[in-house]
Amino acid sequence: MAESELQSGVVSVTTSKSDSKTEASPARTYFLHYTQLLHHQNMLQEYLRTGSYHAAIMENCVAFAGKVVVDVGAGSGILSLFAARAGAKHVYAVEASEMSEYALKLIAGNPSLSDRITVVKGKVEEVELPEKADILISEPMGTLLVHEMMLKSYVIARDRFLVPSGKMFPKVGRIHMAPFSDKTLFEEIANKALFWRQENYFGVDLTSLYESVCQGYFSQPVVDTFDPKLLVAPAICHVLDLTSIKEEQLYDIEIPLKFTAKVDKKVHGLACWFDVLFDESSVPRLLITATGYPTIYWFKLRCLLAKPLYVMAGQEITGHLHMVAHDNQSYTLYLELSAEMCGAGAEPRGTHQTSYGRIELKDLYYRMSQPYIQTQSNAAAQDQQPQQLIEEMNQLII
Repeated sequence: MAESELQSGVVSVTTSKSDSKTEASPARTYFLHYTQLLHHQNMLQEYLRTGSYHAAIMENCVAFAGKVVVDVGAGSGILSLFAARAGAKHVYAVEASEMSEYALKLIAGNPSLSDRITVVKGKVEEVELPEKADILISEPMGTLLVHEMMLKSYVIARDRFLVPSGKMFPKVGRIHMAPFSDKTLFEEIANKALFWRQENYFGVDLTSLYESVCQGYFSQPVVDTFDPKLLVAPAICHVLDLTSIKEEQLYDIEIPLKFTAKVDKKVHGLACWFDVLFDESSVPRLLITATGYPTIYWFKLRCLLAKPLYVMAGQEITGHLHMVAHDNQSYTLYLELSAEMCGAGAEPRGTHQTSYGRIELKDLYYRMSQPYIQTQSNAAAQDQQPQQLIEEMNQLII
């Protein structure tokens, strides 16, 4: 590990061997995005996000006291500073982008903590550290938990640097899913393609491209927040135990879907959100993005079906969500939902209606024009941890 020649006790930068290589275009774009201080300001100003991490670390000082910590994808270095404040013996802030230079400045601006933090510039997959870590900290979540594939780096860091009995903050993630009905959203997306229904646009017939354009619009996952009353059935969840999941398991995620409709509705797609658990010490914390809770940085995600399903109360909805990783640091989602035909004029019993969707998780459609107004303030929600949800999560991973 080639470390810059600075005096002992001063924050230093370690450069990985990857710095001399030309980055692939998606990776270069990703790292350039995270070199912008304005982007990090947006994240830091998200109270629930930053506050949840601060609480998870500072309320568990006993877990950090005298320990070696690795901050995976340290960014501005804020989590490293929290860990040092909690009493960590030493923190290695690993950051591959040029944001590492800003992290150096920010950490050096806190001299009471800086002598216990080393900024390491490089990828966790390639850098070398002088010692093993007792604790890993990171903010590896993206939209739908897995977008940007930082979870992969978090898991690789676990395998490379964490001692066998080490702790992870966060420890567990859950992806929640439920079918939803939203005629307004469905028509909004469908109407975007109406331009291509024109048969005489300056003398040109555009209709031959209409179906392709429709597929494109319906392949965009919708990022917004919405009224929980739009959910057609109770949600189910898929658990990712970050302490044991293998790297290769993150490349191809198959989630079976089975719901029981609670109302008579058209199903327009699948709503998704996630939560993560900080449960490696005496005071557990849960970071929630669920609908019905205060809006947070990641919002919620909805995958639309171009062909809605009609269901009745008590009817079973089945299918699967298949998430396949690709080279653009994201996933293609293959959604299938089925239900038995029902209602007036339905085909004979046993005949199913099935709808498919192919959604590109990297091609997000941010729809914030009509936000669902929360009734609980962010500040109050931060201090009211849902103990029942924490207990339920612990039961799922035992």
